[in-house]
Amino acid sequence: MANALRNVVALSLITGALVGCGAEGPEGPAGANGETGAAGPTGATGAIGATGATGPAGATGAAGPTKPARLLDCRQPFWRTEVRAAINDMISRKGIASATWDASHRPVAVFDWDNTVLKNDIGDATFFWMIQNDKIRRPASWAATNMALKPLAAASLEAKCAASGAVGEPMKTSTNADCAKELVKIYDSGKYTPDPSVEDTSAWNTPLTSTINQQYAWVAQLTAGYTPAEIRGFARAAYDENSANAIGATQTIGGAAGYNHYVRLYSQIQDLIETLHANGFDVWILTASPQYFVDAIAEDLVGVDRDHVIGIRSVLTDGKVTYDVEDCGGAAKNTLITFDRGKRCWINKVIWNEPTEKQLPVNVASRRPAFVAGDSDTDIAMLKDATDLRLVIHRAKTQTMCNGYESLDKKDGGWFIQPMFIKPRSKNSSPFACATAKDNDGAAAVDAAGTAFTKSYEDTAFELGPVNACL
Repeated sequence: MANALRNVVALSLITGALVGCGAEGPEGPAGANGETGAAGPTGATGAIGATGATGPAGATGAAGPTKPARLLDCRQPFWRTEVRAAINDMISRKGIASATWDASHRPVAVFDWDNTVLKNDIGDATFFWMIQNDKIRRPASWAATNMALKPLAAASLEAKCAASGAVGEPMKTSTNADCAKELVKIYDSGKYTPDPSVEDTSAWNTPLTSTINQQYAWVAQLTAGYTPAEIRGFARAAYDENSANAIGATQTIGGAAGYNHYVRLYSQIQDLIETLHANGFDVWILTASPQYFVDAIAEDLVGVDRDHVIGIRSVLTDGKVTYDVEDCGGAAKNTLITFDRGKRCWINKVIWNEPTEKQLPVNVASRRPAFVAGDSDTDIAMLKDATDLRLVIHRAKTQTMCNGYESLDKKDGGWFIQPMFIKPRSKNSSPFACATAKDNDGAAAVDAAGTAFTKSYEDTAFELGPVNACL
């Protein structure tokens, strides 16, 4: 019985096993991807590979120009033959055709503006325009406009201008003849209209030094209360009016007649500036007129950008001009403008970015202009500093003429004299007495080497050159 039972159980197990071993079913679909695991740690930086082989040499660059881009236009009239030749020679030696020309260190050319680029003076023209058009604001104190203005001169202005308007407002100088006349007289002649008992009529204490001309500074100071944009507008209006007038035109201001009322751009200097630009020179304007009078018109007239114009720069407060001027070279407040040695200072400050202590001294030759053009003793320091060529526009100013004629006498090729292209002066009636000439500080005038002059010079470069040099 027991054996039979065991047999039944075994048979049941075998039968169950056979039933559990049926055919395998089809594979089910793949399950969805699991979430991306976290990034593993960054591996260590591999070693730097070996330096690659030097690549092949590049192709030879194109040859530089073998001749100047252009020279002075031979159709421009009145250049003296020797002056034209000297300028063209300098352009050939220093410009882009020269083997020494370097685009990163271009030769610098500096031009005075008034009576060098223009016939007559934009400073005069704009100041007179402001008087005639009621643009000068009445100061609270005339003495505050310039520290060198004498008390009696300040008192005369106060008496004559008090009725012209309220303090801070534009004065009615177009209708107040006494005020207008006194402003022009103090600016133009340096004298005021005194009480009959007063003998000394000088309006200025220390009117002139080698770093400042008080009358020039005063014009900039009397633009106080205006923005640069407003002043540029005055200058453009003055230029438009004066350039439209006939050559030789004059005007009457406050009943005083005979003041210039015209300006002209010298086309010859315009052509020279364009020629220098074309030949790779870095051209600047440096003027003893206010900054905003000249930078308003320089780009349109001769293609010199506003940032390449340096004039009397006023201190601004709240965007408006004040009675103070920017300093240079560590000079005392309001004692240095772009005049004589002040022009040297501003060249060193702006063009060469020299630190304060290196702004007033003569710079090293490699950091000085190659070419300078000027007409006056206002320009004498920068003319002396030129390393290659100096162009003097003949206005019979003693220091410039003595340096120019000494150079011509020595035939050293450093200085050349060109008569004014419009209304040139006739021959000076007497020789230039250079041995007794004084500089702007009252000391004996000296040449570029610092040597005193020993002789007088006849005026020989007073005649204009040919009308057409192409022939």
